[in-house]
Parts: sequence; C-alpha cells; structure tokens
Amino acid sequence: MSIKVGLVGLPNVGKSTLFNALTKSTIAAQNFPFCTILPNVAVTPVPDKRLNELAGIFGSKDIIPCSIDFVDIAGLVKGASQGEGLGNQFLGHIMEVDMIIHVLRSFEDENVIHVSNKIAPLEDFEVILSELMLKDLESLEKREVKIVGLIKKANDVKLKKTLEEEQKINQALKAALNHLNVEEVIALVAKANAAEVPLIPLLSAKKFIIAANCSEEQMQNKSFVTDPLYLGLIDRFGKDNVVAVCAKVEEDLSQLSDDEQLEMRKLLEIDEAGFNQLILQTYKKLDLITFFTCGPKEIHAWSIKKGTLAPAAASEIHSDLERGFICTEVYNYADLMALGSEQAVKAAGKLRIEGKDYIIKDGDIIHVRFNV
Repeated sequence: MSIKVGLVGLPNVGKSTLFNALTKSTIAAQNFPFCTILPNVAVTPVPDKRLNELAGIFGSKDIIPCSIDFVDIAGLVKGASQGEGLGNQFLGHIMEVDMIIHVLRSFEDENVIHVSNKIAPLEDFEVILSELMLKDLESLEKREVKIVGLIKKANDVKLKKTLEEEQKINQALKAALNHLNVEEVIALVAKANAAEVPLIPLLSAKKFIIAANCSEEQMQNKSFVTDPLYLGLIDRFGKDNVVAVCAKVEEDLSQLSDDEQLEMRKLLEIDEAGFNQLILQTYKKLDLITFFTCGPKEIHAWSIKKGTLAPAAASEIHSDLERGFICTEVYNYADLMALGSEQAVKAAGKLRIEGKDYIIKDGDIIHVRFNV
C-alpha cells in the first residue's frame, strides 16, 4: 500500500537535511528560510531484519522491502493559515500526507539561523499546530455553511438526520479549534468515525510523531537523554512519540556504504537506533504490519493495516488475487525460524489453509490460491 509521510516544521530546522538522510537524497538544504519551495518526495525502505533471514532460507535472488514515501514540505511560519510565507500552498501539501513528522530543532548553534532567534522546540510545535488548527477552523466554517444548506434541501429523513449529526460534530470541532485543543479534536474525529459521520479531513487530527533534531554531541552515547529540551518533549508527547536524531550526521552517513557507516558510527559513538526508530515508529503509528511472499526468485514484504482480511491483503499483491480469492496457505515467520525450513513447518502442522475471514498477522508468509 502507498504510505506518504510529511516532514513538517518551521523554516531551517533540519527538515531537508533529515529528508536527505532518510532517503539518501541530495536535495538543497541551506542555512536560510524557504530553501524548499515545492515538496520533495522520495521512497525509503522500512528496515526489517527478517528479509535477509528469509532470503537465506529460500535462496532468493532479490529482496523487496516495504517502503514509505517521505515528503519534505517547505517550512511554515506564524500566519501561514492567512498566507504568510507560502503558507496556503504548504498547508495544502500537508493535507495530502497520511501522517506528519514534526521536525523540532533541539540544539543550540549560533551559526545556524532560527526563524524566531530562539531554540524552543515546544514553542515551535505550538506555532505549527496553531496554523494547522486555524486552517482547519476556516475549512469547518466553509463546511458549516454547506451543511446548513443541505439540511434545508434534504427530503430524505435519514439523510437529514445524518447531516444534522455532522453539523453537531462540526460545531463541536469548531469550539475545540477556537481553544486550540488538539486532543479534543482528535477525540471528536474518532467519535465521528465510529458513528460513520462524514467529516472533511482535518490537518490537526492527523497522526504524528516528533523528530527531535539534536547535535552530534547530544547524540554521542545518547547524552540527549539528560538534555532539558529533549526531556521537555518527552514530558509533552511521551517517550514513544519522540525520536532523537542528528539530521546532519545522518545525512553525511547516508552517502557512505554500509560498512563505512558502521565504522563511522563507532568513531562518532552514535548508534543507528534512533534513525531506524524514526522509520519504524512511523510504521507503527500508522497501525501497519508486514506480511511476506517468499520464493527463490524474491522475498517481497507487503504493508497492510492491522486487522486486514486475507482477500484484501492479497489485493496488495495483485487485484486479481482478491477478485478470484479461494483461500491462502499461511504460516508465520516465527515458526519458520524455529523449525528451520518450509518442509519442517509443513511436517509440524504449522502451515494452515485459511479462508476469506482470516485476519493476516504480522510476519505471516502466504501463498494465495485463486481462480479468475
């Protein structure tokens, strides 16, 4: 499935640098605001040690990992919702992504310009969030006018009731946005989804994690864990929602071979946990899991939402597989590793035949039977 994640933040906080590191790109990343105008998009593989292990067992020639499209969105500024900077254009780009990574500068350096001349990541976040919510408020006000008109015209009782419920939630969302209460907005959107009430997409309700852009010194031996700026982010968002990275170091390392990267990380005393964690936390936040198709030709990893049924998962491989789905042979990576071979898995009775009601689990290895 296609996954698109936007890197968002104030100008000159390291978004483009982090983008280069994540995607091994070489886009412009300069020490001045609005270096990025149009959003840059690049594909990043999701790290998964299981792929090489599976390739070893099956003797596969190729490995195809899951991937995420990362989008480097130009920096927002205060007043973006009213068009400041290039605000409206950039806010439109954010609407197109599935999730946001808020890049917050968490290091002091007098040689690197900050748009507000102060290093305060929580304040930077509030500026961005306020602009997202103000834009949402504008959208809801326009939607409110439309809903009122539709209610007046609605002849169908059921449709009129749905529209009135939508109007009620719209009004509640507007009240929350007027007080810049994102937690309330997210709760109201979840309530609307549960009640199957149609709502316009909201920027402030998108899932997000925080990338705390630290200095090289902060990353050495994970000294950032005692840094007040980092700890402030943990207090606000929780440990699972904040990932510390040094965008500049990761950008430099991304241009080296794997062996060279490993050697440099040892010299710099910086491990790769934070960098990979940023990708993996993105994957987790979107409620994604991975299943595999395996053979001598290739090991292929596929992304699906947690809770996906077998026919819908099969459609990720090819639409014909869902259309003509009969059943799927399935066993799990964990059983394969424990037993050592597919033959041993079959002999142990761990390979099963599952039908249309089977929910694919993370690590499942499947072979779809179909007839079109």
